[in-house]
Amino acid sequence: MFRLAGQYVPRKSVLLAGTEALLIIASFWVAAWLRLGDVRALGSDSAESYQLPVKLATVIFICMLCFYYNDLYDLRAVSRRTELLIRVMQSLGVASLILAFLYYAIPGLMVGRGVSVIAAVITGVSLISWRLFVDATGNFFRPEQRVLVAGTGSAGIRLVREILEHPELNFRVLGFLDEKGENIGKRLVNPGIVGGFSEIDTFVQRDRVDRVILSFAERRGQMPVQKLLSVKFSGIMVEDAHSLYEKLTGRIMLEKLTPSLLILSEGFSKSAFQVVLKRVMDVVLSATALVLLSPVALLVALAIYLESGRPILFCQERVGMADRNFRMLKFRSMRQNSEVNGPAWASKDDARITRIGRWIRRCRLDEIPQFLNVLRGDMSIVGPRPEQPGFVHMLSEQIPYYEQRHTVRPGITGWAQIKYKYGASSEDAKNKLEYELFYIKHMSAFFDFLIMFRTVQVVLFGSGAV
Repeated sequence: MFRLAGQYVPRKSVLLAGTEALLIIASFWVAAWLRLGDVRALGSDSAESYQLPVKLATVIFICMLCFYYNDLYDLRAVSRRTELLIRVMQSLGVASLILAFLYYAIPGLMVGRGVSVIAAVITGVSLISWRLFVDATGNFFRPEQRVLVAGTGSAGIRLVREILEHPELNFRVLGFLDEKGENIGKRLVNPGIVGGFSEIDTFVQRDRVDRVILSFAERRGQMPVQKLLSVKFSGIMVEDAHSLYEKLTGRIMLEKLTPSLLILSEGFSKSAFQVVLKRVMDVVLSATALVLLSPVALLVALAIYLESGRPILFCQERVGMADRNFRMLKFRSMRQNSEVNGPAWASKDDARITRIGRWIRRCRLDEIPQFLNVLRGDMSIVGPRPEQPGFVHMLSEQIPYYEQRHTVRPGITGWAQIKYKYGASSEDAKNKLEYELFYIKHMSAFFDFLIMFRTVQVVLFGSGAV
């Protein structure tokens, strides 16, 4: 597996992305040879025409973008052949439309109508054939990882449940080793306890174990250091359950999480350059967004006024970085005086939401005024969502490490927003915090870009979190 922004990306997804880019190039070369008899004819033929590499790079970028937004690299989304066929055809159709508009606006990028049509057909056939071939070869492109869990702690059980729910990860859990060897045969998840920890050498050699996961219910005085050293020096990867869970899911498990695990782990760095770069990106992007979205903002404001009058904007106190309160701006999406009885979590089908409000919330247009909060320095484009002071006080008492989310500026969008469903409870807040801590740990300009890129997909297509 490969790691991207702190999270594992299945090797098969990386393989498909790389090879399919090459297939697109090959398709255009074959199409040019069939249509023109010479691939060099695709190059520049006038002063206004771009060179062949630029033309092909444009086609590849648009196609790969459409593939990504159609979830063709999400191994869970494409599980049936008919679904694969539909998604590939949809992606190529949308890519063709985008390229047609692009060629109209910038004629110099055009490859040629005849070549493009032939290349589209070849690309569709070759992509589907390649996907079917990769699936048929099974583990050749996705080697199986054989995992043995040392200990029966709750963190390991939760990790194994996650692995079993995602077969595309291609982990095979051999079982649990009981700390004292007293509960052999007991079913925890599938599988259960297969032996005692004293037998770990036998299991590692006999079952060709690739990875040993540590999940001891009690570590103090119970950690079998010498046996673990022996396993480690034999070339077997030894990893804590929290660490692997984080890499697989993109969230930091709060269950049994000790301060020492956070303190001694890598990440959570905030260099001066990184802080300045993030702020510059916030200012530039928010100013650009306000200019580009100003016509949309005027239409939203008019629609709100016509439906329910003033006020157009909704201002609410939220908690920001370093526990400083600020007034967050939104287009009003609820009835006036909707919180006269005090603050309450908004639910997905909240009766307080107006008809216009339901529409602008679905399209995230109610968040446009928050770009002003970003310009003022209260918020960032990407970060944990700011919460009301009353909820912050309550959640800080119920959820460990909740205060740590205030070590960065809150954001308009964030890792938790694109990965987790709409939350309206303490349990949802806890689950979102696991994603927020992961973001803070791995925060970078590249990670922010990935989140913004994914946010566009969530907003336009309603995929991912809501």
